[in-house]
Amino acid sequence: MSDALPPLTALRAFDAAARHMSFAQAAEELNVTPAALSFQIKSLEQHLGRPVFRRLNRAVELTEAGRALAPGARDGFASLRTAWRTARRLSDTRTLVVTAGPGFTSKWLAPRLFLFVTENPDIELRLSASLRVMDFEQDEVDLAIRFGQSVDDGLFSRTIIEEWMTPMVAPHLAEGLSSPEDLLSLPLLHQDDTAFLTPRRDWPTWLKAAGLDAPEAAGTHFSQADHAVNAALAGAGALLGRVSMTEKHLREGRLVMPFPLTLWANAAYRIVCPVGNERRPQVSSFIDWVEREVVAIRDLATGRHFPE
Repeated sequence: MSDALPPLTALRAFDAAARHMSFAQAAEELNVTPAALSFQIKSLEQHLGRPVFRRLNRAVELTEAGRALAPGARDGFASLRTAWRTARRLSDTRTLVVTAGPGFTSKWLAPRLFLFVTENPDIELRLSASLRVMDFEQDEVDLAIRFGQSVDDGLFSRTIIEEWMTPMVAPHLAEGLSSPEDLLSLPLLHQDDTAFLTPRRDWPTWLKAAGLDAPEAAGTHFSQADHAVNAALAGAGALLGRVSMTEKHLREGRLVMPFPLTLWANAAYRIVCPVGNERRPQVSSFIDWVEREVVAIRDLATGRHFPE
Protein backbone atom coordinates (compact mmCIF):
# COMPACT_ATOMS: atom_id res chain seq x y z
CA MET A 1 0.00 0.00 0.00
CA SER A 2 1.45 3.36 -1.03
CA ASP A 3 1.97 6.09 1.59
CA ALA A 4 1.71 8.82 -1.06
CA LEU A 5 -0.56 11.62 0.11
CA PRO A 6 -3.66 12.62 -1.85
CA PRO A 7 -3.81 16.11 -3.38
CA LEU A 8 -3.72 18.93 -0.82
CA THR A 9 -7.02 20.29 -2.15
CA ALA A 10 -8.69 16.96 -1.35
CA LEU A 11 -7.33 16.93 2.19
CA ARG A 12 -8.39 20.55 2.66
CA ALA A 13 -11.92 19.73 1.52
CA PHE A 14 -12.05 16.77 3.91
CA ASP A 15 -10.77 18.85 6.84
CA ALA A 16 -13.43 21.53 6.31
CA ALA A 17 -16.22 18.97 5.92
CA ALA A 18 -15.07 17.04 9.02
CA ARG A 19 -15.03 20.20 11.12
CA HIS A 20 -18.47 21.37 9.97
CA MET A 21 -19.99 17.91 9.42
CA SER A 22 -21.66 19.55 6.45
CA PHE A 23 -20.63 19.61 2.81
CA ALA A 24 -22.59 22.81 2.23
CA GLN A 25 -20.92 24.72 5.10
CA ALA A 26 -17.49 23.39 4.13
CA ALA A 27 -18.03 24.51 0.53
CA GLU A 28 -19.03 27.98 1.76
CA GLU A 29 -15.87 28.21 3.92
CA LEU A 30 -13.65 27.23 0.98
CA ASN A 31 -15.60 29.37 -1.50
CA VAL A 32 -16.36 26.45 -3.84
CA THR A 33 -19.58 24.80 -4.95
CA PRO A 34 -20.91 21.78 -2.99
CA ALA A 35 -20.42 19.72 -6.15
CA ALA A 36 -16.74 20.70 -6.35
CA LEU A 37 -16.23 19.90 -2.69
CA SER A 38 -17.93 16.51 -3.10
CA PHE A 39 -15.65 15.78 -6.06
CA GLN A 40 -12.55 16.49 -3.95
CA ILE A 41 -13.72 14.21 -1.16
CA LYS A 42 -14.46 11.41 -3.64
CA SER A 43 -10.93 11.90 -5.00
CA LEU A 44 -9.54 11.48 -1.48
CA GLU A 45 -11.64 8.33 -0.95
CA GLN A 46 -10.30 6.88 -4.19
CA HIS A 47 -6.73 7.48 -3.01
CA LEU A 48 -7.53 5.92 0.36
CA GLY A 49 -9.51 3.02 -1.07
CA ARG A 50 -12.42 3.39 1.35
CA PRO A 51 -15.04 6.03 2.25
CA VAL A 52 -14.40 8.68 4.88
CA PHE A 53 -18.03 9.85 5.13
CA ARG A 54 -21.39 8.13 5.27
CA ARG A 55 -23.82 10.14 3.18
CA LEU A 56 -27.15 10.25 5.01
CA ASN A 57 -30.41 11.89 3.96
CA ARG A 58 -29.67 15.42 5.17
CA ALA A 59 -26.38 14.93 6.95
CA VAL A 60 -23.03 13.20 6.84
CA GLU A 61 -21.05 11.31 9.45
CA LEU A 62 -17.47 10.14 9.60
CA THR A 63 -16.61 6.52 8.97
CA GLU A 64 -13.98 4.75 11.04
CA ALA A 65 -11.36 5.81 8.47
CA GLY A 66 -12.66 9.39 8.54
CA ARG A 67 -12.43 9.48 12.34
CA ALA A 68 -8.84 8.27 12.12
CA LEU A 69 -7.91 10.92 9.53
CA ALA A 70 -9.76 13.96 10.91
CA PRO A 71 -7.51 14.88 13.90
CA GLY A 72 -4.34 14.69 11.81
CA ALA A 73 -5.85 16.73 9.02
CA ARG A 74 -7.08 19.38 11.46
CA ASP A 75 -3.75 19.64 13.30
CA GLY A 76 -1.76 19.51 10.08
CA PHE A 77 -3.60 22.43 8.51
CA ALA A 78 -3.43 24.39 11.78
CA SER A 79 0.35 23.88 11.89
CA LEU A 80 0.65 24.83 8.23
CA ARG A 81 -1.34 28.03 8.78
CA THR A 82 0.85 28.93 11.78
CA ALA A 83 4.05 28.28 9.84
CA TRP A 84 2.76 30.34 6.92
CA ARG A 85 1.92 33.29 9.19
CA THR A 86 5.36 33.05 10.79
CA ALA A 87 7.11 32.98 7.42
CA ARG A 88 5.12 36.00 6.22
CA ARG A 89 5.95 37.95 9.40
CA LEU A 90 9.66 37.33 8.88
CA SER A 91 9.49 39.20 5.59
CA ASP A 92 7.59 42.10 7.17
CA THR A 93 10.04 44.77 8.32
CA ARG A 94 7.42 47.43 9.10
CA THR A 95 4.91 45.89 11.52
CA LEU A 96 5.84 45.40 15.18
CA VAL A 97 3.45 43.73 17.63
CA VAL A 98 4.42 44.21 21.29
CA THR A 99 2.65 42.86 24.37
CA ALA A 100 3.14 43.96 27.97
CA GLY A 101 1.14 43.98 31.22
CA PRO A 102 -1.62 46.60 31.60
CA GLY A 103 0.08 48.38 34.52
CA PHE A 104 3.48 48.66 32.86
CA THR A 105 1.83 49.70 29.60
CA SER A 106 -0.22 52.40 31.32
CA LYS A 107 2.48 53.85 33.57
CA TRP A 108 5.75 53.38 31.69
CA LEU A 109 5.33 52.31 28.09
CA ALA A 110 2.36 54.26 26.72
CA PRO A 111 3.40 57.73 28.00
CA ARG A 112 6.67 57.58 26.06
CA LEU A 113 5.68 55.58 22.96
CA PHE A 114 5.43 58.78 20.97
CA LEU A 115 9.23 59.00 21.27
CA PHE A 116 9.67 55.61 19.61
CA VAL A 117 7.13 56.45 16.90
CA THR A 118 8.86 59.76 16.22
CA GLU A 119 12.26 58.07 15.91
CA ASN A 120 10.88 55.23 13.78
CA PRO A 121 8.16 56.61 11.48
CA ASP A 122 8.43 53.63 9.12
CA ILE A 123 7.44 51.12 11.82
CA GLU A 124 3.76 50.36 12.36
CA LEU A 125 3.56 49.66 16.10
CA ARG A 126 0.73 47.56 17.54
CA LEU A 127 0.52 47.31 21.33
CA SER A 128 -1.42 44.67 23.25
CA ALA A 129 -1.79 45.21 27.02
CA SER A 130 -2.55 41.87 28.66
CA LEU A 131 -1.62 39.80 31.71
CA ARG A 132 -1.94 36.65 29.63
CA VAL A 133 1.37 35.11 28.57
CA MET A 134 0.82 35.19 24.83
CA ASP A 135 2.02 32.59 22.37
CA PHE A 136 4.34 34.25 19.86
CA GLU A 137 3.12 32.11 16.94
CA GLN A 138 -0.58 31.65 17.71
CA ASP A 139 -1.09 35.28 18.81
CA GLU A 140 1.23 36.71 16.12
CA VAL A 141 3.31 38.66 18.65
CA ASP A 142 6.84 39.80 17.80
CA LEU A 143 8.07 40.79 21.24
CA ALA A 144 6.89 40.68 24.87
CA ILE A 145 7.84 42.61 27.99
CA ARG A 146 7.35 40.26 30.93
CA PHE A 147 7.73 40.75 34.68
CA GLY A 148 8.59 38.07 37.17
CA GLN A 149 11.18 35.80 38.71
CA SER A 150 11.11 33.06 36.09
CA VAL A 151 13.55 32.15 33.31
CA ASP A 152 12.54 32.21 29.64
CA ASP A 153 13.90 28.89 28.41
CA GLY A 154 14.35 28.59 24.66
CA LEU A 155 13.72 32.29 24.01
CA PHE A 156 15.81 35.40 23.51
CA SER A 157 15.56 37.19 26.87
CA ARG A 158 17.19 40.41 28.08
CA THR A 159 16.67 42.01 31.48
CA ILE A 160 15.79 45.70 31.20
CA ILE A 161 14.60 46.71 34.68
CA GLU A 162 15.57 45.28 38.06
CA GLU A 163 12.50 46.19 40.09
CA TRP A 164 12.71 47.82 43.52
CA MET A 165 10.16 49.17 45.99
CA THR A 166 10.10 51.93 48.58
CA PRO A 167 7.46 54.08 50.33
CA MET A 168 6.08 56.84 48.09
CA VAL A 169 3.60 59.56 48.94
CA ALA A 170 2.15 62.73 47.49
CA PRO A 171 4.31 65.79 48.39
CA HIS A 172 1.83 67.25 50.89
CA LEU A 173 1.80 63.99 52.86
CA ALA A 174 5.60 63.84 52.96
CA GLU A 175 5.71 67.05 54.97
CA GLY A 176 4.49 65.18 58.06
CA LEU A 177 6.95 62.29 57.80
CA SER A 178 10.13 62.59 59.84
CA SER A 179 10.69 58.89 60.58
CA PRO A 180 9.47 55.58 59.15
CA GLU A 181 7.16 55.18 62.14
CA ASP A 182 5.17 58.19 60.94
CA LEU A 183 4.01 56.12 57.97
CA LEU A 184 1.74 54.18 60.35
CA SER A 185 -0.36 57.32 60.79
CA LEU A 186 -1.27 57.20 57.08
CA PRO A 187 -3.54 54.80 55.21
CA LEU A 188 -1.32 52.16 53.61
CA LEU A 189 -1.99 51.25 49.99
CA HIS A 190 -1.27 47.65 48.95
CA GLN A 191 -0.48 46.19 45.50
CA ASP A 192 -1.71 42.61 45.41
CA ASP A 193 -0.17 41.97 41.99
CA THR A 194 3.19 41.42 43.73
CA ALA A 195 1.87 38.78 46.15
CA PHE A 196 3.61 36.07 44.11
CA LEU A 197 7.09 37.42 44.89
CA THR A 198 9.40 35.25 46.98
CA PRO A 199 10.52 36.41 49.48
CA ARG A 200 7.58 38.68 50.20
CA ARG A 201 7.85 42.31 49.21
CA ASP A 202 5.06 44.17 50.97
CA TRP A 203 4.42 46.69 53.73
CA PRO A 204 5.07 44.27 56.64
CA THR A 205 8.43 43.35 55.07
CA TRP A 206 9.48 46.98 54.63
CA LEU A 207 8.32 47.99 58.13
CA LYS A 208 10.26 45.08 59.65
CA ALA A 209 13.38 46.14 57.69
CA ALA A 210 12.88 49.64 59.15
CA GLY A 211 12.97 48.18 62.68
CA LEU A 212 9.28 48.54 63.34
CA ASP A 213 7.35 45.79 65.08
CA ALA A 214 4.22 46.44 63.11
CA PRO A 215 1.28 44.03 62.67
CA GLU A 216 0.02 42.95 59.28
CA ALA A 217 -0.83 46.33 57.84
CA ALA A 218 -4.45 47.06 57.09
CA GLY A 219 -5.47 49.37 54.29
CA THR A 220 -6.82 49.44 50.77
CA HIS A 221 -5.78 46.64 48.43
CA PHE A 222 -5.45 47.00 44.65
CA SER A 223 -5.23 44.14 42.17
CA GLN A 224 -3.44 46.34 39.62
CA ALA A 225 -0.32 48.40 40.36
CA ASP A 226 -1.38 51.35 38.19
CA HIS A 227 -4.61 51.72 40.22
CA ALA A 228 -2.59 51.83 43.44
CA VAL A 229 -0.30 54.47 41.92
CA ASN A 230 -3.30 56.60 40.94
CA ALA A 231 -4.57 56.43 44.52
CA ALA A 232 -1.18 57.55 45.85
CA LEU A 233 -1.10 60.43 43.37
CA ALA A 234 -4.48 61.54 44.70
CA GLY A 235 -3.11 61.61 48.26
CA ALA A 236 -5.10 58.59 49.43
CA GLY A 237 -2.20 57.21 51.46
CA ALA A 238 1.33 55.82 51.39
CA LEU A 239 2.28 53.34 48.70
CA LEU A 240 5.13 50.82 48.73
CA GLY A 241 5.73 51.90 45.17
CA ARG A 242 7.40 50.02 42.34
CA VAL A 243 9.92 52.18 40.51
CA SER A 244 8.84 50.83 37.10
CA MET A 245 5.33 52.19 37.67
CA THR A 246 6.27 55.50 39.26
CA GLU A 247 9.45 56.74 37.54
CA LYS A 248 7.66 59.48 35.58
CA HIS A 249 5.72 60.71 38.64
CA LEU A 250 8.88 60.75 40.78
CA ARG A 251 10.73 62.84 38.23
CA GLU A 252 7.80 65.25 37.95
CA GLY A 253 7.62 65.59 41.75
CA ARG A 254 4.08 64.27 41.95
CA LEU A 255 5.33 61.47 44.19
CA VAL A 256 8.26 61.60 46.61
CA MET A 257 10.33 58.94 48.40
CA PRO A 258 10.65 60.17 52.00
CA PHE A 259 13.08 57.49 53.23
CA PRO A 260 16.13 55.85 51.61
CA LEU A 261 15.31 52.29 52.75
CA THR A 262 14.45 50.33 49.61
CA LEU A 263 13.72 46.67 48.87
CA TRP A 264 14.86 44.81 45.78
CA ALA A 265 11.85 42.96 44.42
CA ASN A 266 14.06 40.04 43.31
CA ALA A 267 12.09 40.22 40.07
CA ALA A 268 12.74 41.93 36.78
CA TYR A 269 11.23 43.11 33.52
CA ARG A 270 12.59 41.21 30.54
CA ILE A 271 12.28 41.72 26.82
CA VAL A 272 11.43 38.32 25.36
CA CYS A 273 11.01 37.01 21.81
CA PRO A 274 11.73 33.88 19.77
CA VAL A 275 15.42 33.38 19.16
CA GLY A 276 16.37 35.19 15.96
CA ASN A 277 13.53 37.70 16.18
CA GLU A 278 15.81 40.10 18.04
CA ARG A 279 17.75 40.59 14.80
CA ARG A 280 14.73 41.69 12.78
CA PRO A 281 15.08 45.45 12.06
CA GLN A 282 11.93 46.65 13.80
CA VAL A 283 12.45 44.40 16.83
CA SER A 284 16.09 45.44 17.17
CA SER A 285 15.09 49.11 16.97
CA PHE A 286 12.52 48.68 19.74
CA ILE A 287 14.97 46.83 22.02
CA ASP A 288 17.60 49.54 21.53
CA TRP A 289 15.03 52.25 22.27
CA VAL A 290 13.79 50.56 25.47
CA GLU A 291 17.33 50.09 26.75
CA ARG A 292 18.01 53.80 26.29
CA GLU A 293 14.79 54.76 28.07
CA VAL A 294 15.28 52.54 31.15
CA VAL A 295 18.56 54.28 32.04
CA ALA A 296 16.46 56.90 33.85
CA ILE A 297 15.06 54.21 36.15
CA ARG A 298 18.53 52.95 37.03
CA ASP A 299 19.58 56.50 37.93
CA LEU A 300 16.81 56.70 40.54
CA ALA A 301 18.53 53.95 42.56
CA THR A 302 21.43 56.28 43.31
CA GLY A 303 21.59 57.05 47.04
CA ARG A 304 19.00 54.44 47.98
CA HIS A 305 19.73 51.99 50.82
CA PHE A 306 19.18 48.36 49.93
CA PRO A 307 19.46 46.06 52.97
CA GLU A 308 21.04 42.63 52.56
